[in-house]
Amino acid sequence: MLPALKPVLRRVAVASLAMFALGAMGAPALGDNVLRAPVRNVTSQYHGVTVMDPYRYMENVRDPQVQAWLKAQGDAARQALDALPVRESLLQSIQALDAQRGDVVGSVVRLPLADAAANQPAEQFFYLKRVKGERQSKLFVRDGLQGAERVLIDTEKLAKSTGVPHAINYFSPSWDGKFIAYGMSAGGSEDASLYVMNVATGKTMGQPVPRVPDGTIGWLPDSLSLTYNQLKKLKKGEPDTETYMDSRVMWLKITAARTGARALPLFGPTVTRRLGLARLDVGTVMFQPGSPWMLARTTDTTVPEGFLFVAPVASLANLSRQPVRWRKVAQFSDGVVDVALKGQHAYVLTHSQAPRNRLLKLDLNQPDLKTAQVVAQAPPNAVLESFALGKNAVLAGVREGTSIGIRRYAPGDTTGKALAMPYPGAAQTYADPNQAFDDVIFTLGGWAQPARTWRSSPGLDNSDAQAATEISLATTRNALAALDIEVRDVVVKSHDGAMVPMTVLHKKGLSRTSAHPTLLEGYGAYGLSETAHYSPANQVWLERGGVLAFANVRGSGVYGQDWYRAGQKATKPNTWKDGVACAQFLIAEGYASPATLAITGGSAGGIFAGRAITQAPELFAAAVVQVGVIDAVRAELSANGITNISEFGSFKNPAEFPALLEMSAYHQIKDATAYPAVMFTHGLNDPRVDVWHSAKGAARLQAASTSGKPVLLRLDAQAGHGMGSTSTQRQQLSADVYAFLLWQMGQAN
Repeated sequence: MLPALKPVLRRVAVASLAMFALGAMGAPALGDNVLRAPVRNVTSQYHGVTVMDPYRYMENVRDPQVQAWLKAQGDAARQALDALPVRESLLQSIQALDAQRGDVVGSVVRLPLADAAANQPAEQFFYLKRVKGERQSKLFVRDGLQGAERVLIDTEKLAKSTGVPHAINYFSPSWDGKFIAYGMSAGGSEDASLYVMNVATGKTMGQPVPRVPDGTIGWLPDSLSLTYNQLKKLKKGEPDTETYMDSRVMWLKITAARTGARALPLFGPTVTRRLGLARLDVGTVMFQPGSPWMLARTTDTTVPEGFLFVAPVASLANLSRQPVRWRKVAQFSDGVVDVALKGQHAYVLTHSQAPRNRLLKLDLNQPDLKTAQVVAQAPPNAVLESFALGKNAVLAGVREGTSIGIRRYAPGDTTGKALAMPYPGAAQTYADPNQAFDDVIFTLGGWAQPARTWRSSPGLDNSDAQAATEISLATTRNALAALDIEVRDVVVKSHDGAMVPMTVLHKKGLSRTSAHPTLLEGYGAYGLSETAHYSPANQVWLERGGVLAFANVRGSGVYGQDWYRAGQKATKPNTWKDGVACAQFLIAEGYASPATLAITGGSAGGIFAGRAITQAPELFAAAVVQVGVIDAVRAELSANGITNISEFGSFKNPAEFPALLEMSAYHQIKDATAYPAVMFTHGLNDPRVDVWHSAKGAARLQAASTSGKPVLLRLDAQAGHGMGSTSTQRQQLSADVYAFLLWQMGQAN
């Protein structure tokens, strides 16, 4: 997953320069009234290749002229979208469905209550919940499912008092549940500070710790101290590309937090120099009650593989006098993508010698991966995507297409047994960090089903669909009736004969004798796959007779490591060529026509959508690129872009540059070409993909396209990459996207 960085632009406040008239269909007529960006071409030579960059100046988003252009474009998009008659009806329908699903609960952590009295709840729950009618999730705690819940962090109050939306980026309770560490940021920036709270009193322990953007918290077994990874404070004049360099894992005692004493550096490139860490190696240190060991793991924040080290917890006693002596267990080539501790053992999920992953059990007294024991393997035609350790078994998330099931691996059973799912969808187990429970609590969401919570116990007949019992942490329950939709899983032959899996959704009984408004979505990066999920906006689209198609193109992990690597760096063209093949399939099968087909992708999926429309513009009526990577050549010059060299490559590398240029939609836009209508959406505080990607893409398309179709740049000054956006922001964005698409498909009224 892409890491966070500082916000690049808090606000813009320049008068709008663009005006619109209403067209004959009740939709705005754009054309020449859109403010055109001036061309200030920069010519660069990369390994003998001349590359033109007419809008490079937009990368300086602090420039007043760039801000003025962004403001004008944002206002122009807002005026165009607000003028669409269909937009308000879409918004009202989305809001109504969202309200009907009641409270939305997520990120649940279950702890045992060691001191629970007889006949009292023996489990404690920490969770995020967006209460029906509210805009943002709050952090709650309760003892037992029937216990009274208590608000620990009220983001709604913070937003009202500051005028800026706040989000809880992560949280981690101590093993005994007496303290909780959490990260919070404002305005969608993900620029989180770390707080430690006394759960009983609700009081913060000491001052917040800045520059702790992710949730890699490690509580020591005594629950009185913790570790976290902190980014360095940039010096004046240091480039943004230094943001993620030389981060350090710090060790903070709760008593020290209260007294203001400083945390001690424990691990990182500048702390444990003899380990040979790269400057971009970001560390996590983890512990487990009952284990004498601690593990240190690194990634570059983008790909999960990295180093793995082990050391005795007891060595922390001398940390102020001498550094910990870590022993290396694994390196990048060992393919370790996840790890957990239990007693004397580490459980290691790896794709080494197993493209669809396997789980190994390693004795930390003799930490040699060659001697590790296989404890769980992926079933045929599935991917062992994740795992968690329970009291007496391993619980694994197993992917088959867009569905995820749970498989229980008892000791000695490497094939495991699948838990019966109440209905098709994607399941996720509640976090059980103490590994204290035999039963399994999981959420299950489907294409037409909001996520619901279920409990399953070992010993039940796994073939019995009633083995799982529904439970809930919600106060207001889901009141939605599931939409009667057809879910069709297909495989599509791509340009080179590869068979690409795609899931097509529509109302049952939909005729294919005429074309329907159809939206094709894909991502294709980091091994992340399209997964079954519920969306009120998608339900509204389907209810109106629309079609949705989710393509697991190469670059996703739907078939494991080989499928992922077949859409990375030099093989990246497969990602959008698979998308083009899926678009052709939707037209050939009668779902859509070029006048009713649209494509979308977000973040790294901007490559998927952006290159599909630049390679085959004739297939699409419209495209929506959300917070997308558009200029892949220059991306690494941003703070977050440099962390993604491992995924996309570097323009400085002559072997990797050609693929970067090929995947860069901005550089593949050709003058005097009839492109489909395109809407770029972006939050000005985006810490993952800088807003200048969308700005440069919009400017280039506005100048190059001869179709007469609009190119809009929709901006949100209080949003980032989407994490931390309020329900209101999400609803507004969804209404804008679907209104834009219907407008371009001739159904704006």
